Amino acid sequence: MKLEGSCHCGAVRFTCESRAPYPFMHCYCSICRKLVGGGGFAINLHADANSLSIEGEEHISVYRAWMNHPTRSQRSEGERRFCRHCGSMLWVQDPNWPELMHPFASAIDTPLPEPPERIHMMLDSKPAWVPVPHGEYDRHFDGYPDESLEAWHQRHGLLMD
Repeated sequence: MKLEGSCHCGAVRFTCESRAPYPFMHCYCSICRKLVGGGGFAINLHADANSLSIEGEEHISVYRAWMNHPTRSQRSEGERRFCRHCGSMLWVQDPNWPELMHPFASAIDTPLPEPPERIHMMLDSKPAWVPVPHGEYDRHFDGYPDESLEAWHQRHGLLMD
């Protein structure tokens, strides 16, 4: 599925291809919560890094988050791209997996499909004020879930070619 995304001010536009475009995984870690998630979480998608096309790349800055908030002594290897004008978070890439990129669902302009299930992860980092849904189709993990973005799509028969 072709994903089209942009920042809020329009300085950056991008496209990428995703075999796993369902926005099902809500991350409550301090990085996602503080950088993207006004509601206390962020949603990352899965895409092919080789398919990335960018307009306005000169307006993008990179942030490497602190892994151990609040002590801030170790940086993440993941590089979060954001618009240096409006601050919109766009995607994250990790040099350990150069073939992948993870656009933030909040930056995607393409209508995304509704997931049949939602994963709530990194709940051990969630602040008390953030409500977490506990419906029939919500699964909860204190840390990382037991399957990858791609494996989740495959289990649900939603992986696209």
